[in-house]
Amino acid sequence: MSPLQDKASLDILARPDIAMGLSVILSIPLFVSFGLYRAIFRYSGWSALLAIARTIGIYGILYAGVFTIIGIQGVPRTIGLIQPILLLIAVGSSRALVSHWFGKVYREQLALGELPKVLIYGAGSAGRELAAAIRNSKKMQVVGFIDDDKMLQGSNLNNLTIYASENLSYVVERLGISDILLAMPSIGRSKRAKLISGISKLGVTIRTLPSVQDLASGKILVSDIHDLDIEDLLGRDPVNPDINLLSKNVTGKVVLVTGAGGSIGSELCRQIFDLKPKQLILVDQSEYSLYAIEQELLSLAGDIGIYGAPVKAFLAPITSERAVRVILEGFHPHIIFHAAAYKHVPLVEKNPVEGILNNVYGTLNLACLASKYSVPNFVLISTDKAVRPTNIMGASKRLAEIILQALANDFSSSSNTIFSMVRFGNVLNSSGSVVPLFRKQIQNGGPITLTHPEVTRFFMMIPEAAQLVIQASSMAKGGDVFVLDMGDPVKIYDLAKKMIQLSGLELRDEKNPNGDIEIVITGLRPAEKLYEELLIGNDPKLTIHPRILRAHEGYVELEMVFKYLLELEKILKDGSENEIKYSIFGFIENNTVPPNDK
Repeated sequence: MSPLQDKASLDILARPDIAMGLSVILSIPLFVSFGLYRAIFRYSGWSALLAIARTIGIYGILYAGVFTIIGIQGVPRTIGLIQPILLLIAVGSSRALVSHWFGKVYREQLALGELPKVLIYGAGSAGRELAAAIRNSKKMQVVGFIDDDKMLQGSNLNNLTIYASENLSYVVERLGISDILLAMPSIGRSKRAKLISGISKLGVTIRTLPSVQDLASGKILVSDIHDLDIEDLLGRDPVNPDINLLSKNVTGKVVLVTGAGGSIGSELCRQIFDLKPKQLILVDQSEYSLYAIEQELLSLAGDIGIYGAPVKAFLAPITSERAVRVILEGFHPHIIFHAAAYKHVPLVEKNPVEGILNNVYGTLNLACLASKYSVPNFVLISTDKAVRPTNIMGASKRLAEIILQALANDFSSSSNTIFSMVRFGNVLNSSGSVVPLFRKQIQNGGPITLTHPEVTRFFMMIPEAAQLVIQASSMAKGGDVFVLDMGDPVKIYDLAKKMIQLSGLELRDEKNPNGDIEIVITGLRPAEKLYEELLIGNDPKLTIHPRILRAHEGYVELEMVFKYLLELEKILKDGSENEIKYSIFGFIENNTVPPNDK
Protein backbone atom coordinates (compact mmCIF):
# COMPACT_ATOMS: atom_id res chain seq x y z
CA MET A 1 0.00 0.00 0.00
CA SER A 2 1.37 3.48 -0.93
CA PRO A 3 1.92 6.23 1.60
CA LEU A 4 -0.91 8.24 0.00
CA GLN A 5 -3.35 5.36 0.44
CA ASP A 6 -2.20 4.93 4.03
CA LYS A 7 -2.83 8.62 4.63
CA ALA A 8 -6.35 8.45 3.10
CA SER A 9 -7.19 5.51 5.32
CA LEU A 10 -6.00 7.39 8.38
CA ASP A 11 -8.05 10.42 7.35
CA ILE A 12 -11.30 8.42 7.05
CA LEU A 13 -10.61 6.70 10.35
CA ALA A 14 -9.91 10.00 11.95
CA ARG A 15 -12.94 11.73 10.43
CA PRO A 16 -15.91 9.32 10.11
CA ASP A 17 -18.26 12.20 10.79
CA ILE A 18 -18.21 13.38 7.17
CA ALA A 19 -19.55 10.10 5.72
CA MET A 20 -21.87 9.49 8.66
CA GLY A 21 -23.21 13.01 8.79
CA LEU A 22 -24.09 13.11 5.12
CA SER A 23 -25.75 9.71 5.45
CA VAL A 24 -28.02 10.98 8.23
CA ILE A 25 -28.75 14.26 6.39
CA LEU A 26 -29.82 12.38 3.26
CA SER A 27 -31.53 9.28 4.69
CA ILE A 28 -33.87 10.73 7.32
CA PRO A 29 -35.73 13.16 5.01
CA LEU A 30 -35.96 10.49 2.30
CA PHE A 31 -37.25 7.84 4.73
CA VAL A 32 -39.83 10.31 6.08
CA SER A 33 -40.90 11.40 2.59
CA PHE A 34 -41.39 7.84 1.37
CA GLY A 35 -43.30 6.77 4.52
CA LEU A 36 -40.84 4.18 5.76
CA TYR A 37 -41.40 5.23 9.38
CA ARG A 38 -45.15 4.99 9.02
CA ALA A 39 -45.19 1.41 7.72
CA ILE A 40 -46.27 -1.39 10.10
CA PHE A 41 -43.62 -3.88 9.14
CA ARG A 42 -45.11 -6.81 11.04
CA TYR A 43 -47.83 -6.87 8.36
CA SER A 44 -45.65 -5.82 5.40
CA GLY A 45 -44.38 -7.94 2.56
CA TRP A 46 -42.64 -7.53 -0.78
CA SER A 47 -44.24 -4.14 -1.45
CA ALA A 48 -42.59 -2.71 1.66
CA LEU A 49 -39.20 -4.14 0.66
CA LEU A 50 -39.56 -2.61 -2.81
CA ALA A 51 -40.33 0.74 -1.19
CA ILE A 52 -37.14 0.42 0.85
CA ALA A 53 -35.14 -0.46 -2.26
CA ARG A 54 -36.58 2.52 -4.15
CA THR A 55 -35.84 4.94 -1.30
CA ILE A 56 -32.29 3.70 -0.76
CA GLY A 57 -31.78 3.73 -4.56
CA ILE A 58 -32.46 7.48 -4.57
CA TYR A 59 -30.34 7.82 -1.46
CA GLY A 60 -27.51 5.86 -3.15
CA ILE A 61 -27.52 8.12 -6.23
CA LEU A 62 -27.20 11.21 -4.08
CA TYR A 63 -24.66 9.67 -1.73
CA ALA A 64 -22.54 8.27 -4.57
CA GLY A 65 -22.79 11.57 -6.39
CA VAL A 66 -21.16 13.34 -3.46
CA PHE A 67 -18.45 10.82 -2.53
CA THR A 68 -17.82 8.91 -5.76
CA ILE A 69 -18.45 11.38 -8.59
CA ILE A 70 -17.58 14.74 -6.93
CA GLY A 71 -15.32 13.30 -4.25
CA ILE A 72 -14.51 14.57 -0.77
CA GLN A 73 -10.98 15.01 0.43
CA GLY A 74 -10.07 12.27 2.89
CA VAL A 75 -13.01 9.99 2.00
CA PRO A 76 -12.42 7.12 -0.44
CA ARG A 77 -14.66 7.24 -3.52
CA THR A 78 -15.67 3.61 -2.97
CA ILE A 79 -17.58 4.68 0.13
CA GLY A 80 -20.22 6.21 -2.14
CA LEU A 81 -20.93 2.78 -3.62
CA ILE A 82 -20.37 0.44 -0.68
CA GLN A 83 -22.27 2.35 2.02
CA PRO A 84 -25.69 2.46 0.18
CA ILE A 85 -25.41 -1.27 -0.52
CA LEU A 86 -24.65 -2.01 3.13
CA LEU A 87 -27.50 0.32 4.20
CA LEU A 88 -29.92 -1.48 1.88
CA ILE A 89 -28.88 -4.83 3.33
CA ALA A 90 -29.10 -3.57 6.92
CA VAL A 91 -32.47 -1.81 6.58
CA GLY A 92 -34.02 -4.49 4.39
CA SER A 93 -32.93 -7.42 6.56
CA SER A 94 -33.97 -5.69 9.79
CA ARG A 95 -37.41 -4.91 8.36
CA ALA A 96 -37.73 -8.48 7.03
CA LEU A 97 -36.77 -9.85 10.44
CA VAL A 98 -39.34 -7.65 12.15
CA SER A 99 -41.95 -8.65 9.60
CA HIS A 100 -41.18 -12.33 10.14
CA TRP A 101 -41.04 -12.23 13.93
CA PHE A 102 -43.84 -9.79 14.70
CA GLY A 103 -45.82 -10.94 11.70
CA LYS A 104 -45.92 -14.66 11.03
CA VAL A 105 -44.18 -15.96 14.16
CA TYR A 106 -45.81 -13.46 16.51
CA ARG A 107 -49.25 -14.06 15.05
CA GLU A 108 -48.70 -17.79 15.30
CA GLN A 109 -47.76 -17.43 18.95
CA LEU A 110 -50.83 -15.30 19.59
CA ALA A 111 -53.05 -17.79 17.73
CA LEU A 112 -51.50 -20.67 19.64
CA GLY A 113 -52.25 -18.93 22.91
CA GLU A 114 -55.92 -18.66 21.92
CA LEU A 115 -56.26 -22.38 21.16
CA PRO A 116 -57.84 -24.71 23.73
CA LYS A 117 -55.18 -26.08 26.07
CA VAL A 118 -55.35 -29.84 26.30
CA LEU A 119 -53.69 -32.64 28.23
CA ILE A 120 -53.18 -36.06 26.71
CA TYR A 121 -53.84 -38.88 29.18
CA GLY A 122 -51.42 -41.59 28.13
CA ALA A 123 -47.79 -41.02 27.08
CA GLY A 124 -47.56 -44.22 25.03
CA SER A 125 -47.36 -44.56 21.27
CA ALA A 126 -50.99 -43.49 20.79
CA GLY A 127 -50.41 -40.38 22.90
CA ARG A 128 -47.24 -39.45 21.01
CA GLU A 129 -48.93 -39.86 17.63
CA LEU A 130 -51.92 -37.87 18.82
CA ALA A 131 -49.68 -35.01 20.03
CA ALA A 132 -47.94 -34.91 16.64
CA ALA A 133 -51.27 -34.89 14.80
CA ILE A 134 -52.58 -32.03 16.95
CA ARG A 135 -49.37 -30.05 16.43
CA ASN A 136 -49.79 -30.32 12.67
CA SER A 137 -53.50 -29.53 12.71
CA LYS A 138 -53.13 -26.39 14.89
CA LYS A 139 -56.61 -26.88 16.31
CA MET A 140 -55.53 -27.41 19.91
CA GLN A 141 -52.46 -26.73 22.05
CA VAL A 142 -51.04 -29.74 23.82
CA VAL A 143 -49.40 -28.51 27.05
CA GLY A 144 -48.48 -31.83 28.62
CA PHE A 145 -49.12 -35.51 29.22
CA ILE A 146 -50.65 -37.43 32.11
CA ASP A 147 -49.57 -40.98 32.81
CA ASP A 148 -49.93 -43.55 35.59
CA ASP A 149 -46.45 -44.97 34.97
CA LYS A 150 -44.14 -43.82 37.78
CA MET A 151 -41.11 -44.29 35.50
CA LEU A 152 -42.40 -41.68 33.05
CA GLN A 153 -43.69 -39.08 35.48
CA GLY A 154 -41.58 -35.92 35.68
CA SER A 155 -39.76 -36.53 32.39
CA ASN A 156 -40.19 -34.67 29.09
CA LEU A 157 -41.61 -36.00 25.86
CA ASN A 158 -41.04 -33.72 22.85
CA ASN A 159 -40.54 -30.76 25.24
CA LEU A 160 -43.82 -31.57 27.01
CA THR A 161 -43.87 -32.54 30.68
CA ILE A 162 -45.38 -35.87 31.74
CA TYR A 163 -47.36 -35.22 34.93
CA ALA A 164 -48.44 -37.70 37.57
CA SER A 165 -52.10 -38.71 37.49
CA GLU A 166 -52.34 -37.95 41.22
CA ASN A 167 -51.67 -34.27 40.44
CA LEU A 168 -54.26 -34.01 37.67
CA SER A 169 -56.56 -31.61 39.51
CA TYR A 170 -53.68 -29.22 40.28
CA VAL A 171 -52.32 -29.41 36.71
CA VAL A 172 -55.75 -28.71 35.19
CA GLU A 173 -56.22 -25.63 37.35
CA ARG A 174 -52.65 -24.27 36.98
CA LEU A 175 -52.43 -24.68 33.21
CA GLY A 176 -56.02 -23.68 32.42
CA ILE A 177 -56.88 -26.98 30.74
CA SER A 178 -60.14 -27.13 28.76
CA ASP A 179 -59.94 -30.68 27.37
CA ILE A 180 -58.41 -34.00 28.38
CA LEU A 181 -57.83 -36.46 25.56
CA LEU A 182 -57.74 -40.14 26.49
CA ALA A 183 -55.05 -41.83 24.39
CA MET A 184 -55.32 -45.32 25.86
CA PRO A 185 -57.14 -47.35 23.19
CA SER A 186 -56.28 -50.73 24.71
CA ILE A 187 -57.48 -50.00 28.26
CA GLY A 188 -60.34 -52.18 29.60
CA ARG A 189 -63.80 -50.64 29.70
CA SER A 190 -64.19 -51.04 33.48
CA LYS A 191 -60.91 -49.22 34.13
CA ARG A 192 -61.83 -46.58 31.56
CA ALA A 193 -65.17 -45.96 33.28
CA LYS A 194 -63.45 -45.55 36.65
CA LEU A 195 -60.93 -43.14 35.14
CA ILE A 196 -63.62 -41.08 33.42
CA SER A 197 -65.65 -40.90 36.62
CA GLY A 198 -62.70 -39.27 38.39
CA ILE A 199 -61.90 -36.83 35.58
CA SER A 200 -65.53 -35.78 35.14
CA LYS A 201 -65.40 -33.93 38.47
CA LEU A 202 -62.76 -31.49 37.17
CA GLY A 203 -65.09 -29.55 34.86
CA VAL A 204 -63.21 -30.31 31.64
CA THR A 205 -64.33 -31.86 28.37
CA ILE A 206 -63.20 -35.48 28.00
CA ARG A 207 -62.60 -36.91 24.57
CA THR A 208 -61.15 -40.21 23.50
CA LEU A 209 -59.67 -42.23 20.66
CA PRO A 210 -61.25 -45.29 19.08
CA SER A 211 -60.38 -48.77 20.27
CA VAL A 212 -57.02 -50.33 19.50
CA GLN A 213 -58.66 -52.49 16.81
CA ASP A 214 -59.97 -49.41 15.03
CA LEU A 215 -56.56 -47.73 15.13
CA ALA A 216 -54.57 -50.77 14.08
CA SER A 217 -54.80 -50.04 10.39
CA GLY A 218 -53.06 -46.68 10.26
CA LYS A 219 -51.78 -43.46 11.73
CA ILE A 220 -53.77 -41.50 14.27
CA LEU A 221 -55.50 -38.38 12.95
CA VAL A 222 -57.11 -35.48 14.79
CA SER A 223 -60.39 -36.59 13.22
CA ASP A 224 -60.08 -39.81 15.25
CA ILE A 225 -60.75 -37.81 18.43
CA HIS A 226 -64.40 -38.03 19.40
CA ASP A 227 -66.66 -37.25 22.30
CA LEU A 228 -67.22 -39.95 24.86
CA ASP A 229 -70.02 -42.38 24.19
CA ILE A 230 -72.16 -43.98 26.84
CA GLU A 231 -70.23 -47.24 26.42
CA ASP A 232 -67.26 -45.43 27.97
CA LEU A 233 -69.39 -44.99 31.10
CA LEU A 234 -70.83 -48.49 31.43
CA GLY A 235 -67.72 -50.08 32.91
CA ARG A 236 -68.66 -53.36 31.25
CA ASP A 237 -65.92 -55.33 29.50
CA PRO A 238 -67.16 -57.54 26.64
CA VAL A 239 -66.71 -61.30 26.84
CA ASN A 240 -64.60 -62.87 24.11
CA PRO A 241 -66.89 -64.69 21.68
CA ASP A 242 -66.91 -68.44 21.21
CA ILE A 243 -65.82 -68.85 17.59
CA ASN A 244 -67.55 -72.22 17.35
CA LEU A 245 -70.88 -70.69 18.37
CA LEU A 246 -70.35 -67.78 15.98
CA SER A 247 -69.57 -69.90 12.95
CA LYS A 248 -71.97 -72.85 13.44
CA ASN A 249 -74.99 -71.35 11.67
CA VAL A 250 -73.17 -68.78 9.52
CA THR A 251 -69.83 -69.83 8.03
CA GLY A 252 -70.34 -71.40 4.63
CA LYS A 253 -74.14 -71.10 5.01
CA VAL A 254 -76.83 -69.06 3.26
CA VAL A 255 -77.95 -66.43 5.78
CA LEU A 256 -80.97 -64.13 5.49
CA VAL A 257 -81.34 -60.96 7.58
CA THR A 258 -84.60 -59.00 7.63
CA GLY A 259 -84.45 -55.36 8.67
CA ALA A 260 -80.92 -55.47 7.28
CA GLY A 261 -80.63 -51.68 7.14
CA GLY A 262 -81.57 -51.06 10.77
CA SER A 263 -79.31 -50.59 13.77
CA ILE A 264 -79.23 -54.25 14.83
CA GLY A 265 -79.79 -55.67 11.36
CA SER A 266 -76.88 -53.81 9.76
CA GLU A 267 -74.49 -54.83 12.54
CA LEU A 268 -75.64 -58.44 12.19
CA CYS A 269 -74.85 -58.20 8.49
CA ARG A 270 -71.35 -56.84 9.15
CA GLN A 271 -70.49 -59.57 11.62
CA ILE A 272 -72.05 -62.32 9.52
CA PHE A 273 -70.14 -61.08 6.49
CA ASP A 274 -66.86 -61.32 8.44
CA LEU A 275 -67.71 -64.94 9.25
CA LYS A 276 -67.68 -65.79 5.51
CA PRO A 277 -71.16 -67.06 4.72
CA LYS A 278 -71.84 -68.77 1.43
CA GLN A 279 -74.51 -66.17 0.68
CA LEU A 280 -75.84 -63.18 2.63
CA ILE A 281 -79.39 -62.10 1.79
CA LEU A 282 -80.42 -58.58 2.85
CA VAL A 283 -84.12 -57.75 3.14
CA ASP A 284 -85.53 -54.34 4.07
CA GLN A 285 -88.39 -52.12 3.01
CA SER A 286 -86.37 -48.90 3.49
CA GLU A 287 -84.68 -48.20 0.17
CA TYR A 288 -81.92 -45.93 1.51
CA SER A 289 -81.07 -48.13 4.50
CA LEU A 290 -80.87 -51.21 2.29
CA TYR A 291 -78.72 -49.39 -0.26
CA ALA A 292 -76.34 -48.12 2.45
CA ILE A 293 -75.63 -51.53 4.00
CA GLU A 294 -75.42 -53.23 0.60
CA GLN A 295 -72.81 -50.73 -0.63
CA GLU A 296 -70.86 -51.02 2.60
CA LEU A 297 -70.66 -54.80 2.33
CA LEU A 298 -69.91 -54.78 -1.38
CA SER A 299 -67.03 -52.37 -0.81
CA LEU A 300 -65.61 -54.87 1.68
CA ALA A 301 -66.18 -57.78 -0.67
CA GLY A 302 -64.10 -56.34 -3.51
CA ASP A 303 -64.18 -58.39 -6.70
CA ILE A 304 -66.08 -61.19 -4.97
CA GLY A 305 -68.89 -58.78 -4.20
CA ILE A 306 -69.06 -57.42 -7.74
CA TYR A 307 -68.99 -60.68 -9.66
CA GLY A 308 -71.78 -62.80 -8.36
CA ALA A 309 -71.04 -62.37 -4.78
CA PRO A 310 -72.31 -63.47 -1.47
CA VAL A 311 -74.38 -60.28 -0.96
CA LYS A 312 -77.87 -59.96 -2.42
CA ALA A 313 -80.28 -57.18 -1.48
CA PHE A 314 -84.09 -57.33 -1.74
CA LEU A 315 -86.35 -54.35 -1.28
CA ALA A 316 -89.41 -56.02 0.20
CA PRO A 317 -91.78 -55.82 3.19
CA ILE A 318 -91.93 -58.94 5.37
CA THR A 319 -95.73 -58.76 5.20
CA SER A 320 -95.62 -59.64 1.49
CA GLU A 321 -96.16 -63.38 1.09
CA ARG A 322 -95.12 -63.29 -2.56
CA ALA A 323 -91.86 -61.42 -1.89
CA VAL A 324 -90.82 -63.67 0.97
CA ARG A 325 -91.76 -66.82 -0.95
CA VAL A 326 -89.67 -65.76 -3.97
CA ILE A 327 -86.63 -65.15 -1.75
CA LEU A 328 -86.95 -68.45 0.14
CA GLU A 329 -87.56 -70.46 -3.03
CA GLY A 330 -84.61 -68.84 -4.76
CA PHE A 331 -81.96 -69.08 -2.04
CA HIS A 332 -83.03 -71.70 0.54
CA PRO A 333 -81.39 -70.01 3.54
CA HIS A 334 -79.98 -72.05 6.38
CA ILE A 335 -80.94 -69.42 8.97
CA ILE A 336 -83.14 -66.31 9.14
CA PHE A 337 -82.29 -63.50 11.56
CA HIS A 338 -85.55 -61.59 11.81
CA ALA A 339 -84.68 -58.03 12.89
CA ALA A 340 -87.35 -56.18 10.90
CA ALA A 341 -89.74 -54.32 13.21
CA TYR A 342 -91.27 -50.97 13.99
CA LYS A 343 -89.67 -50.24 17.35
CA HIS A 344 -90.18 -46.55 18.20
CA VAL A 345 -92.61 -46.69 21.13
CA PRO A 346 -94.44 -43.32 20.72
CA LEU A 347 -94.79 -43.69 16.94
CA VAL A 348 -96.15 -47.23 17.15
CA GLU A 349 -98.48 -46.09 19.94
CA LYS A 350 -99.89 -43.47 17.55
CA ASN A 351 -100.00 -45.94 14.65
CA PRO A 352 -101.07 -49.23 16.27
CA VAL A 353 -102.50 -50.84 13.13
CA GLU A 354 -99.29 -50.47 11.10
CA GLY A 355 -97.20 -51.49 14.10
CA ILE A 356 -99.18 -54.70 14.63
CA LEU A 357 -99.37 -55.55 10.93
CA ASN A 358 -95.60 -55.27 10.57
CA ASN A 359 -94.44 -56.70 13.89
CA VAL A 360 -97.06 -59.43 14.33
CA TYR A 361 -98.39 -60.41 10.92
CA GLY A 362 -95.03 -59.81 9.24
CA THR A 363 -93.45 -62.25 11.71
CA LEU A 364 -96.30 -64.71 11.18
CA ASN A 365 -95.87 -64.55 7.40
CA LEU A 366 -92.11 -64.99 7.58
CA ALA A 367 -92.22 -67.79 10.17
CA CYS A 368 -94.92 -69.82 8.39
CA LEU A 369 -93.08 -69.60 5.08
CA ALA A 370 -89.80 -70.52 6.79
CA SER A 371 -91.52 -73.60 8.18
CA LYS A 372 -93.07 -74.44 4.79
CA TYR A 373 -89.72 -74.24 3.01
CA SER A 374 -87.93 -76.07 5.86
CA VAL A 375 -85.51 -73.29 6.80
CA PRO A 376 -83.43 -74.99 9.53
CA ASN A 377 -83.16 -72.01 11.88
CA PHE A 378 -85.29 -68.94 12.56
CA VAL A 379 -84.21 -66.31 15.14
CA LEU A 380 -86.45 -63.43 16.22
CA ILE A 381 -84.78 -60.30 17.58
CA SER A 382 -87.02 -59.34 20.50
CA THR A 383 -86.98 -56.66 23.20
CA ASP A 384 -87.33 -56.18 26.93
CA LYS A 385 -90.48 -54.17 26.18
CA ALA A 386 -92.18 -57.49 25.33
CA VAL A 387 -92.08 -58.47 29.02
CA ARG A 388 -95.39 -57.53 30.66
CA PRO A 389 -95.93 -54.91 27.93
CA THR A 390 -97.63 -51.58 28.56
CA ASN A 391 -97.42 -50.23 25.01
CA ILE A 392 -98.38 -51.43 21.54
CA MET A 393 -94.79 -51.88 20.40
CA GLY A 394 -94.00 -54.15 23.35
CA ALA A 395 -97.28 -56.03 22.97
CA SER A 396 -96.68 -56.59 19.26
CA LYS A 397 -93.21 -58.01 19.97
CA ARG A 398 -94.60 -60.24 22.73
CA LEU A 399 -97.26 -61.53 20.34
CA ALA A 400 -94.50 -62.24 17.79
CA GLU A 401 -92.72 -64.27 20.50
CA ILE A 402 -95.95 -66.17 21.25
CA ILE A 403 -96.32 -67.06 17.57
CA LEU A 404 -92.83 -68.57 17.43
CA GLN A 405 -93.27 -70.38 20.74
CA ALA A 406 -96.54 -71.85 19.48
CA LEU A 407 -94.98 -72.96 16.19
CA ALA A 408 -92.05 -74.53 18.06
CA ASN A 409 -94.39 -76.43 20.40
CA ASP A 410 -96.76 -77.64 17.67
CA PHE A 411 -96.08 -81.38 17.78
CA SER A 412 -98.56 -82.01 14.97
CA SER A 413 -96.35 -80.12 12.54
CA SER A 414 -93.81 -81.87 10.37
CA SER A 415 -91.66 -78.74 10.20
CA ASN A 416 -87.97 -79.08 10.98
CA THR A 417 -87.47 -75.36 11.59
CA ILE A 418 -85.91 -74.49 14.97
CA PHE A 419 -87.63 -71.32 16.16
CA SER A 420 -85.94 -69.19 18.83
CA MET A 421 -85.90 -65.61 20.00
CA VAL A 422 -83.29 -63.38 21.63
CA ARG A 423 -84.54 -60.73 24.04
CA PHE A 424 -82.48 -57.72 25.14
CA GLY A 425 -82.82 -54.08 26.10
CA ASN A 426 -81.72 -50.83 24.49
CA VAL A 427 -78.72 -50.80 22.19
CA LEU A 428 -76.49 -47.77 22.28
CA ASN A 429 -76.73 -45.13 19.56
CA SER A 430 -79.49 -46.92 17.71
CA SER A 431 -81.83 -44.76 15.66
CA GLY A 432 -84.26 -42.91 17.90
CA SER A 433 -82.44 -43.80 21.14
CA VAL A 434 -81.88 -41.43 24.02
CA VAL A 435 -78.10 -41.02 23.75
CA PRO A 436 -77.95 -39.29 20.33
CA LEU A 437 -80.90 -37.13 21.42
CA PHE A 438 -79.14 -35.99 24.60
CA ARG A 439 -75.92 -35.32 22.70
CA LYS A 440 -77.74 -33.14 20.17
CA GLN A 441 -79.57 -31.25 22.93
CA ILE A 442 -76.27 -30.55 24.71
CA GLN A 443 -74.68 -29.29 21.47
CA ASN A 444 -77.65 -26.95 21.00
CA GLY A 445 -77.21 -25.52 24.50
CA GLY A 446 -80.01 -27.49 26.13
CA PRO A 447 -82.28 -28.16 27.74
CA ILE A 448 -82.17 -31.95 28.00
CA THR A 449 -85.71 -33.32 28.03
CA LEU A 450 -86.45 -36.33 30.24
CA THR A 451 -89.81 -37.94 30.81
CA HIS A 452 -89.28 -38.88 34.48
CA PRO A 453 -86.37 -38.58 36.94
CA GLU A 454 -86.67 -42.25 37.99
CA VAL A 455 -86.71 -43.86 34.54
CA THR A 456 -84.13 -46.65 34.19
CA ARG A 457 -83.12 -48.67 31.15
CA PHE A 458 -80.80 -51.53 30.23
CA PHE A 459 -78.09 -50.68 27.72
CA MET A 460 -75.79 -52.75 25.52
CA MET A 461 -73.46 -51.90 22.66
CA ILE A 462 -74.76 -52.82 19.20
CA PRO A 463 -71.72 -54.97 18.21
CA GLU A 464 -71.91 -56.97 21.46
CA ALA A 465 -75.67 -57.50 21.06
CA ALA A 466 -75.29 -58.70 17.46
CA GLN A 467 -72.46 -61.01 18.42
CA LEU A 468 -74.49 -62.57 21.23
CA VAL A 469 -77.51 -63.02 18.95
CA ILE A 470 -75.42 -65.04 16.49
CA GLN A 471 -73.99 -67.17 19.29
CA ALA A 472 -77.41 -67.73 20.89
CA SER A 473 -78.76 -69.05 17.57
CA SER A 474 -76.25 -71.90 17.75
CA MET A 475 -77.67 -73.08 21.08
CA ALA A 476 -81.34 -73.13 20.05
CA LYS A 477 -83.33 -76.34 20.39
CA GLY A 478 -86.78 -74.98 19.56
CA GLY A 479 -89.01 -72.44 21.29
CA ASP A 480 -86.06 -71.00 23.19
CA VAL A 481 -86.27 -67.49 24.64
CA PHE A 482 -82.69 -66.35 25.10
CA VAL A 483 -82.12 -63.38 27.37
CA LEU A 484 -78.89 -61.39 27.11
CA ASP A 485 -77.14 -60.29 30.28
CA MET A 486 -77.45 -56.50 30.06
CA GLY A 487 -75.64 -55.72 33.30
CA ASP A 488 -77.12 -53.26 35.76
CA PRO A 489 -79.88 -50.88 34.65
CA VAL A 490 -78.87 -47.26 34.08
CA LYS A 491 -80.82 -44.36 35.57
CA ILE A 492 -81.44 -42.03 32.66
CA TYR A 493 -81.30 -38.88 34.83
CA ASP A 494 -77.82 -39.85 36.02
CA LEU A 495 -76.83 -40.58 32.44
CA ALA A 496 -77.93 -37.10 31.37
CA LYS A 497 -75.90 -35.50 34.19
CA LYS A 498 -72.80 -37.47 33.24
CA MET A 499 -73.11 -36.49 29.60
CA ILE A 500 -73.31 -32.83 30.63
CA GLN A 501 -70.22 -33.16 32.85
CA LEU A 502 -68.23 -35.01 30.21
CA SER A 503 -68.96 -32.20 27.76
CA GLY A 504 -67.12 -29.82 30.11
CA LEU A 505 -70.37 -28.15 31.16
CA GLU A 506 -72.34 -27.84 34.37
CA LEU A 507 -75.88 -28.89 35.22
CA ARG A 508 -78.18 -25.92 35.80
CA ASP A 509 -80.57 -26.61 38.67
CA GLU A 510 -81.71 -25.07 41.95
CA LYS A 511 -78.32 -25.67 43.56
CA ASN A 512 -76.44 -24.21 40.58
CA PRO A 513 -78.64 -21.61 38.83
CA ASN A 514 -75.66 -20.36 36.79
CA GLY A 515 -74.97 -23.75 35.20
CA ASP A 516 -74.96 -24.40 31.47
CA ILE A 517 -77.51 -27.13 30.68
CA GLU A 518 -80.87 -27.69 32.34
CA ILE A 519 -82.72 -31.02 32.58
CA VAL A 520 -86.44 -30.52 32.00
CA ILE A 521 -88.90 -33.22 33.15
CA THR A 522 -91.70 -33.54 30.59
CA GLY A 523 -93.74 -36.41 32.09
CA LEU A 524 -94.04 -40.04 31.06
CA ARG A 525 -95.24 -40.61 27.52
CA PRO A 526 -98.36 -42.72 26.93
CA ALA A 527 -97.74 -46.36 27.94
CA GLU A 528 -94.10 -45.69 28.87
CA LYS A 529 -92.62 -47.76 31.70
CA LEU A 530 -90.41 -46.48 34.50
CA TYR A 531 -88.52 -49.75 34.60
CA GLU A 532 -87.91 -52.43 31.98
CA GLU A 533 -87.68 -56.18 32.62
CA LEU A 534 -86.06 -59.01 30.69
CA LEU A 535 -87.81 -62.04 32.19
CA ILE A 536 -91.46 -63.04 32.45
CA GLY A 537 -90.65 -65.87 34.82
CA ASN A 538 -88.02 -65.97 37.53
CA ASP A 539 -86.15 -69.12 36.66
CA PRO A 540 -83.64 -68.45 33.86
CA LYS A 541 -81.27 -71.26 32.95
CA LEU A 542 -77.56 -70.88 32.38
CA THR A 543 -76.05 -71.68 28.99
CA ILE A 544 -72.47 -72.35 27.93
CA HIS A 545 -72.06 -68.61 27.34
CA PRO A 546 -71.82 -66.38 30.46
CA ARG A 547 -73.79 -63.53 28.86
CA ILE A 548 -76.65 -65.63 27.47
CA LEU A 549 -79.47 -67.07 29.62
CA ARG A 550 -82.33 -69.32 28.57
CA ALA A 551 -85.70 -68.17 29.92
CA HIS A 552 -88.19 -70.77 31.19
CA GLU A 553 -91.54 -69.47 29.98
CA GLY A 554 -94.97 -70.75 29.04
CA TYR A 555 -96.59 -70.74 25.62
CA VAL A 556 -99.99 -70.60 23.96
CA GLU A 557 -101.30 -73.47 21.86
CA LEU A 558 -100.93 -72.84 18.13
CA GLU A 559 -104.64 -73.37 17.41
CA MET A 560 -105.55 -70.71 19.94
CA VAL A 561 -102.94 -68.33 18.52
CA PHE A 562 -104.25 -68.70 14.96
CA LYS A 563 -107.83 -68.28 16.13
CA TYR A 564 -106.95 -65.08 17.97
CA LEU A 565 -104.95 -63.66 15.04
CA LEU A 566 -108.01 -64.06 12.80
CA GLU A 567 -110.09 -62.12 15.37
CA LEU A 568 -107.41 -59.45 15.72
CA GLU A 569 -107.26 -59.05 11.95
CA LYS A 570 -110.96 -58.10 11.93
CA ILE A 571 -110.49 -55.67 14.82
CA LEU A 572 -107.58 -54.02 13.01
CA LYS A 573 -109.82 -53.52 10.01
CA ASP A 574 -112.96 -52.22 11.69
CA GLY A 575 -112.20 -51.53 15.38
CA SER A 576 -111.09 -48.43 17.22
CA GLU A 577 -107.66 -47.94 18.75
CA ASN A 578 -109.07 -48.66 22.20
CA GLU A 579 -110.59 -51.93 20.98
CA ILE A 580 -107.26 -52.91 19.44
CA LYS A 581 -105.38 -52.22 22.67
CA TYR A 582 -107.97 -53.95 24.83
CA SER A 583 -107.84 -57.02 22.59
CA ILE A 584 -104.08 -57.47 22.31
CA PHE A 585 -103.29 -56.73 25.95
CA GLY A 586 -106.11 -58.98 27.10
CA PHE A 587 -104.91 -61.90 25.00
CA ILE A 588 -101.33 -61.62 26.23
CA GLU A 589 -102.36 -61.35 29.87
CA ASN A 590 -105.01 -64.07 29.95
CA ASN A 591 -103.88 -66.83 27.60
CA THR A 592 -100.37 -67.87 28.62
CA VAL A 593 -100.15 -71.35 30.11
CA PRO A 594 -97.48 -72.29 32.68
CA PRO A 595 -93.95 -73.10 31.44
CA ASN A 596 -93.38 -76.56 30.10
CA ASP A 597 -90.31 -78.68 30.57
CA LYS A 598 -89.62 -79.46 26.95
